[in-house]
Amino acid sequence: MAETTPQPDTQSEPESTGSETSPSSSRRPAGSGPKPFAAANRRPRRGGFGGGGHRMGAPVEKPKDFKGTLKKLLHYLGNYKIAIVIVMIFAVLSTVFSIVGPKILGTATTTLFTGIVAQISGTGSGPDFNSIANTLLFLLGLYAISAVFQFVQGFIMASVANNISFSLRKNIDEKISRLPLAYYDKVATGDVMSHITNDVDAIQQNLSQSVTQVITSAATLIGILVMMLTISWVMTLIAIVTLPISIGVVIFIVSHSQKHFINQQKFLGEVNGLVEENYGAHTIVKAFNAEERASEQFNESNSSLYNSAWRANFLSGLMMPIMNIIGNLGYVAVCIVGAYLAINGRITVGDIQAFIQYTRNFQQPIISLSQISNVMQQTLAGAERIFNFLDEEELVPEVSDDEAVGLDEVSGGMCFEHVHFGYDPEKPIIHDFSTCVEPGQKIAIVGKTGAGKTTLVKLMMRFYDVDSGAITVDGHDIRNFKRNDLRSIFGMVLQDTWLFNGTIADNIRYGKLDATDEEVRHAAQVAQADHFIRTLPDSYQMVLDEETSNISQGQKQLLTIARAVLHDPQILILDEATSSIDTRTELLIQKAMDNLMVGRTSFIIAHRLSTIKNADHILVIDEGDIVEQGSHEQLLKQGGYYATLYNSQFDVGEDEVA
Repeated sequence: MAETTPQPDTQSEPESTGSETSPSSSRRPAGSGPKPFAAANRRPRRGGFGGGGHRMGAPVEKPKDFKGTLKKLLHYLGNYKIAIVIVMIFAVLSTVFSIVGPKILGTATTTLFTGIVAQISGTGSGPDFNSIANTLLFLLGLYAISAVFQFVQGFIMASVANNISFSLRKNIDEKISRLPLAYYDKVATGDVMSHITNDVDAIQQNLSQSVTQVITSAATLIGILVMMLTISWVMTLIAIVTLPISIGVVIFIVSHSQKHFINQQKFLGEVNGLVEENYGAHTIVKAFNAEERASEQFNESNSSLYNSAWRANFLSGLMMPIMNIIGNLGYVAVCIVGAYLAINGRITVGDIQAFIQYTRNFQQPIISLSQISNVMQQTLAGAERIFNFLDEEELVPEVSDDEAVGLDEVSGGMCFEHVHFGYDPEKPIIHDFSTCVEPGQKIAIVGKTGAGKTTLVKLMMRFYDVDSGAITVDGHDIRNFKRNDLRSIFGMVLQDTWLFNGTIADNIRYGKLDATDEEVRHAAQVAQADHFIRTLPDSYQMVLDEETSNISQGQKQLLTIARAVLHDPQILILDEATSSIDTRTELLIQKAMDNLMVGRTSFIIAHRLSTIKNADHILVIDEGDIVEQGSHEQLLKQGGYYATLYNSQFDVGEDEVA
């Protein structure tokens, strides 16, 4: 994989520099590898086919630090105090106008009823339709104003929620660039991605609805209760009696359906995982004739998902019918008492009609508030994950502009001075590593897997800082460089290629963002990539898909080599740069790389020892220490560790050694 280090606008770790980094920087989410047979112990994934949205009764992740998270979220909301106050005022006004509607409609009903009774009894001329029409027009105006207030508050709150989500995504994106690679070694990439997608989406969607719902539901509950009391305190008590019964039903059903919703999410994760894994590794599934096994596993998980989802939805579906039955019993009681009071002249027919409407609407705010409590927990849980991420320890601060070493003249001389390092401080990998490289030298680094070769590359690029000792460039400690400046002098070509969804020209131009088309083509010619590019549809303008599966692995590597050529760095790092290239092309690439390395300090990591015979100096590393060093001929004559490695590739009849 060819790597270059274009100069980004912010100090950052490899993701933003364009450097092809270690596998840890591109790690897939846990449990998502091409494992078509591993159905057990699979961790549920976020998102997927059924992800998203909150359903009543569904399990909700709860925040661990409720007060602290709420305080931080309110800090974000504090930037929109005026807008939120306006939303609160409009929500209350909208609710008030909506609540007084049934009372006014009851007045019209009373007028109509009184007029009809008077006409039948011969004591009047009939209903006053002008008065009724004026009342209805007035009521229509109230409802129209209420609708306008609802629209305005919804518009404002949606803007606030989107602005907050924009700020959170911006902060997360900037934080990603400021975190050390050590953080990504312990956290799955999918988990980091979920912060900027699922967690922010949960906050955005829930904030835009929950804030107004809380205000509206609270205002509605209080307003309806007040209006009911103004009509009849006796009927109000009867209506309230049904409230604890309804709450008890909700609690009972939720407590019994909860486990089924949990199982539903669990099996949904398994189904998503199976689909993802079998699709991502469909060639492996076919190669091992495992289609039937994969189908059986899917059917098993899908059946479990069906059973749990059916039970969960059946139980939660019982909630509204049962509550309607309870509510209807309350309506019957209200009607009986209301009729008794009306007969005795203590209440009008219109008030009975208004009270029934209020009774029907009385339970809705209670249900809404109970649902919002779950939604707010989900919101705060997502916010807590985001804030914990934003609070993670960042990179060691950069040196100031005044103290930073400039890049006017870089010859490429490097020294490792008693370097000690370990990803885990308790388990050091590099022990007292010391060596110096002259400008323009070609240095090969060899050793068995895990010896610390690639770790040295990460230390040179300051993806990690040494635990002790120092690494210098032209006598200057690399910690005295700005990270962007330091990485701009390196060009990396690694074994694991990294290309993005875009044209071939854009992928090569990643090494030098302002390169002309001619410079891009010249770099491709030097890297022996021009020929195959011209044979592709659209040539340099061919768009690579998201998985870059429309070109071969070897072609990917040629493009990344072209990227390094275009970058034209002072120091080259080649880590198994031709591992995916056929032998004939490798010879051509080797010539191109030899030309590229003229006058540049070069570090070559290789398992095929035949490719580093012409290195100026070879460092043989074992368990983080230099055990031998010298030229190819000198090391063979010594008959030591290097000679054993070199001869073993012929003993096993292969070109590579582990």
